[in-house]
Amino acid sequence: MKEIDGGGVEVRDTILGRGLFACRPFGPEQVIGEVLGELIDDPDYGSDYCMDLHGDAKLEPEAPFRFLNHSCEPNCELVLWKSRKRGRRRYPRMWLQSLRAILPGEELTIDYAWPAEVAIPCRCQSPQCRGWIVHLDEVQNLIAVAVEA
Repeated sequence: MKEIDGGGVEVRDTILGRGLFACRPFGPEQVIGEVLGELIDDPDYGSDYCMDLHGDAKLEPEAPFRFLNHSCEPNCELVLWKSRKRGRRRYPRMWLQSLRAILPGEELTIDYAWPAEVAIPCRCQSPQCRGWIVHLDEVQNLIAVAVEA
């Protein structure tokens, strides 16, 4: 994994609000930048942008990476790599990495892969859209719940 400075991205408006876009090309499996923000040790904490680190640790990300949108066919993924110390604990550091080659102007997206109990309708418009923002393994759980209702 090659570390870079996190440049080459910008926040723009999308039909869903704001999103993160590439300003330059990125190669496959290239680190785009570190996701920085406030570390929170609270298993019950949550927000529209909150990201799980490990165990009870959460990350409330800062811009620009807080504006990563979901896609059922993402071009990026979040990777836990290295760690940082805060007090007596060590926390994993989170990085955004490309899954494939990305061209300038493309929106950078990740698969939120939420559990079925918090799934919401998806509007990613990808050909592989699951219809819900949910982990691929939990799509069948949503179908079973819909059939029972």
